[in-house]
Amino acid sequence: MVTVEEVRKAQRAEGPATVLAIGTATPPNCVDQATYPDYYFRITNSEHKAELKKKFQRMCT
Repeated sequence: MVTVEEVRKAQRAEGPATVLAIGTATPPNCVDQATYPDYYFRITNSEHKAELKKKFQRMCT
């Protein structure tokens, strides 16, 4: 029978890998929050939804 302590120990990293994993969370491409609505509506081909885009721009500012 497996104990809770054994499961927790198996799920956790030990040593320098724990510290190195922190830097992997940054995405390779970033979009500024102010320009995100224009970017999002352009890539989803939703430029014709002007009222929704204005509402989304207010939410992002």
